[in-house]
Amino acid sequence: MMRVSIAERTRLSVFIARRAVRAVIAGLNAHPLLRWRFASTTTDRLVIAPQDLRTADATRAAEIYAGRYAFAGKVVICDRRSPFEMTPPSDEWAVTLLNFSWLRHLRAADSAITRANARSLIDEWINVQGGWNATGWRLDILSRRVICWLSQAPFVLQEADARFYRRFIRSLSRQVRYLRKSLKETRAGLPRLQALIALNYATLCLQGQSGHLRGDTRRLVDELQRQILPDGGHISRNPGVLVELLVDLLPLRQLFSARHLQPPAAINNAIDRMMPMLRFFRHADGNFAQFNGMGATPVDLLATVLAYDDARGTPVSNAPHSGYQRIDAGNAALLMDTGRPPPLPVSQEGHAGCLSFELSWKQHRLVVNCGLPAVNKENWRQVARATPAHSTVIFNDTSSCRFFDSMRRLLGGIPIISGPHDVQIARDDDAGGVTLRASHDGYAPDFGVIHTRLVRLSADGGALDGEDSFRPADGHTFPAKAADEYAIRFHLHPAVKANRLSDGRGVILLLPDKDVWSFATMGEQVQIEESVYLAGQDGPRRTVQIVIYGDARETPAVRWSLRHTPPIATHTRAGRTEEPELPL
Repeated sequence: MMRVSIAERTRLSVFIARRAVRAVIAGLNAHPLLRWRFASTTTDRLVIAPQDLRTADATRAAEIYAGRYAFAGKVVICDRRSPFEMTPPSDEWAVTLLNFSWLRHLRAADSAITRANARSLIDEWINVQGGWNATGWRLDILSRRVICWLSQAPFVLQEADARFYRRFIRSLSRQVRYLRKSLKETRAGLPRLQALIALNYATLCLQGQSGHLRGDTRRLVDELQRQILPDGGHISRNPGVLVELLVDLLPLRQLFSARHLQPPAAINNAIDRMMPMLRFFRHADGNFAQFNGMGATPVDLLATVLAYDDARGTPVSNAPHSGYQRIDAGNAALLMDTGRPPPLPVSQEGHAGCLSFELSWKQHRLVVNCGLPAVNKENWRQVARATPAHSTVIFNDTSSCRFFDSMRRLLGGIPIISGPHDVQIARDDDAGGVTLRASHDGYAPDFGVIHTRLVRLSADGGALDGEDSFRPADGHTFPAKAADEYAIRFHLHPAVKANRLSDGRGVILLLPDKDVWSFATMGEQVQIEESVYLAGQDGPRRTVQIVIYGDARETPAVRWSLRHTPPIATHTRAGRTEEPELPL
């Protein structure tokens, strides 16, 4: 078990104390004797609605009308009962139901029946949970529901009678007031930003909320400056957060303009910084690299967001504040995690993947990290966060970060309490290619070892040379009687077929388009073991990984290489060039 310094213990204690205080305040806000504060005798008026950029599927409307609710990989058939009275099959299913993100599917069908169905379901929620429900009024769910109700208001309120209009607006205003009062209790990171975005939506869309515009805008600006890093990454280091934020910030910017107000400069600046980072994390097939909580890429949503990118330039190669490096060479792209873990309050989805990398060739990903599935995330989350789920080195079967697995309900998850502090990175670009040399001290406190990874990608992208080395943290000798076994892992994409060579020192890799790559070492034996790629669009998929085992005292450095083998035409038959079959 990794050691925790006094400073880390202090930060953890302060974090726990703050969360405990906020939990008490949240409990007071939810007390039946105090809920009256969020009711209103006046009815606000809806003056404008934001655009919803999320894609919709009109076929889902028929399922919902039939009482079949298929969310997050689970299906509940209500059989004429209210879905809000059903026992949720999973927390993810409940979140999707109660945040009303499915309203966009009803809007896509856009008929009198779907409008009536939407109003009926909203009315049911107001009757069943509109007063209070522990899950339904959870702040992250509440924030998304406010955004969804406002975005779909023109569809929902078309042909609505005065009674429903008043109930809808009164409930919406009550939720906004509760959210504003409980803002400080929201979890740091994306949940807090989404709550502030929801409040700004409400402030601009509801006439009765306009008095809060200055305060809500100021808080949003402060949070954007705190969370969006100078290079455009998010403080959580999760690439997927950028898409989630942009899909809400872009309509918010439009709302300001529609109300004849100048959008705050901080919003424009944040959007302008985040857009290039979307391209930074993308492989040529359009999918994001699997770092720090990234799951299946929402390709359709990403395309929608990128349509707002006026620059559309080449992605940057160095993101020092976010802690990532990128190399583009020929048909190859390499992305590498060279950063420290996220700060403690926003580390609930952070991964122990320091110095892991991903490699793609043309439209195919070759080396990947395991990522997270689109559904049933909690079943896989801790497995996916551990170092063995990444294409990097694991030392003594111990992750490079330590996770605090106590009081997860209070802390909103399992944060990282210790990990690499000193991550060094050097980059050298020359005519022959790009060299990255990085090291981290994540294993120094317990094992006295510094891990260094050197990779060099040739200018044409067809050759990747690497070396993983280990040196004593004190610069002299390894600690006495310390275990020093390591495993260097290279997880392969499920579409790649791998065959180990007979000498045990190499692997032939066949891509879907029949391109061939070879993996080789200078003498170390390689193994092919089972793995799982969690971030597939259709769920987890079986795959394999290349593993090199060793002992840091006996073999303190391991050199390896990945080489593309150009096809060699041998002869022509009937005007068609044929290639020799490789002995796989």
